[in-house]
Amino acid sequence: MASFTESVQSATIPAPAAPTWTRVAPEPLAGRGIAAAVLIIGAWSGLLAYLVAFYKPDWHSPAPYLLALLQTHLYTGLYITGHDAMHGVVSPNKRLNTTIGTVATLLFAYNWFPRQLPKHHDHHRHVGTAADPDFHPEHHPGFLPWLLRFAWNYVTWWQVLLMAVTYNVLKRYFPQANVIAFWMIPAVLATLQLFFFGTYLPHRGEHEAGNRHKSRSQLRHHVWAFVSCYFFGYHYEHHDQPYLPWWRLWKAKA
Repeated sequence: MASFTESVQSATIPAPAAPTWTRVAPEPLAGRGIAAAVLIIGAWSGLLAYLVAFYKPDWHSPAPYLLALLQTHLYTGLYITGHDAMHGVVSPNKRLNTTIGTVATLLFAYNWFPRQLPKHHDHHRHVGTAADPDFHPEHHPGFLPWLLRFAWNYVTWWQVLLMAVTYNVLKRYFPQANVIAFWMIPAVLATLQLFFFGTYLPHRGEHEAGNRHKSRSQLRHHVWAFVSCYFFGYHYEHHDQPYLPWWRLWKAKA
């Protein structure tokens, strides 16, 4: 695990004091934010229904594990869709934007959009300070203590209860192994993925005095940036230009 972490961290560099990103002008969404959201929500729902209800996995082949990773990626996409809605870049229609954000976050382990929204904007306003809900606990910047504080700030008992109830309902009608492998485990893996690439790597350690967003950014590699976290590893660019939806964020990477 340590070698993996070190190798990933080596692909994440501090955002320098002198900016090297590209300023991308805002432009009308023209339905593209809605299309991206519908695609992700539809793909997540369709694949989950197939994997839980119809798929007969051969656990001795790589196929079910690859499908679980694909479902993990789609889970991550759900939250990224909700995150875009928090910045108002899914739809210019505020009610529709909020509705899509609420649906996307609910599907991801019953996260509640109205609760997440102010916390996320607190993160942007107070990044890297004690008032930042995403920041590590004082004197404990390591991965695990930080993850535990992050979970404590965001996960509620209602979520845990609803996940438990849903699991017990699903396993009555579908194979238990499928429910665990394709509904439960991908949600946990996606949570770790979002934390690792979207919080821990960008915000860990000290930042240069001129780094006003206290954020690092992945090296420029668009394929890896998409696979790892929907370009969310271009984190300095996101903090600097939060009006860019995930599918335009790559354009800000110099």
